[in-house]
Amino acid sequence: MAKKILVTGAEGFIGSHLTEALLASGHRVRAFVLYNSFGSHGWLDQLNPSLKGALGIFMGDVRDPHGVRKAMEGCDAVLHLAALIGIPYSYHSPDTYVDTNIKGTLNVLQAARELGVKRVIHTSTSEVYGTAQTVPIREDHPLEGQSPYSATKIGADQLALSFHRSFGLPVTILRPFNTYGPRQSARAVIPTIITQILRGKKEISLGSLHPTRDLVYVEDTVAGFINALEAPGIEGEVIHIGTGQEISIENLAQLIAELMGAKIKIHSSGERVRPDQSEVERLVADPAKAKKLLKWQPQHHGLEGLKKGLLKTIDWFRKPENLQFYEDSRYVI
Repeated sequence: MAKKILVTGAEGFIGSHLTEALLASGHRVRAFVLYNSFGSHGWLDQLNPSLKGALGIFMGDVRDPHGVRKAMEGCDAVLHLAALIGIPYSYHSPDTYVDTNIKGTLNVLQAARELGVKRVIHTSTSEVYGTAQTVPIREDHPLEGQSPYSATKIGADQLALSFHRSFGLPVTILRPFNTYGPRQSARAVIPTIITQILRGKKEISLGSLHPTRDLVYVEDTVAGFINALEAPGIEGEVIHIGTGQEISIENLAQLIAELMGAKIKIHSSGERVRPDQSEVERLVADPAKAKKLLKWQPQHHGLEGLKKGLLKTIDWFRKPENLQFYEDSRYVI
């Protein structure tokens, strides 16, 4: 059944793909977009005009409880993706992460409780685990805040669960592992590699090369959110969106270069390396719970699935109208 859905952070990487998929599925979407004086709706400005008829835009700030409540009025469900996510910037300005990630989430939860919203999907991150103590990582793995970013996401997750336990709010936490694909920020490692190669660089600057990540193509992450809208009995649950496979940053860079027909050298740049005790060395998900509760499985799985997703991503970045949004000449936190 078609629903009226509020998506916070709808203008961002995952949020824009999710909004697009919801509209294509026949849902009506109200996109909560961070207010700015340019009138920009982020990646939603690139949306297919045929989908815009069922899209409403609300420009505001999740740190403002009144705006959040106003945006949520009349909605059946809330998909809460709005957050500050850049780990290096969280070293620089941790206070803004507390305001946005914790207080912003509190505002969403309070409004949903007051308005009687039927389903709230809160977005977490695999960074809340820190370096894996056991693998694959299950949802009951200990939490370890190794950066101000991850610490605020732990706080936001715990707030969401507390609202379910204290007030019966129908909250589910989705915990995507490292999502990649078209429109991803240049702060992320895959766009960093691709854009440097496309600009003809033979020596690629990256951060630490040995950590491993579980990479999820954005279409699969979006499918997890959409399945969670309808799945029964998932209130109060934390559910991973991951593939169960890992790859090191160094091997990932070499794989991307191979797919692009480039020969590269990889340089570990000091400014891109996290502080020693802040680096998350290993992340790999156990996706069994998502398969059981959400009937979800990644369509881009294993080495061939990773190659398929990377090729889609590379093809998107190759287009001049997309590459123009990315700068590779300097490191942006």
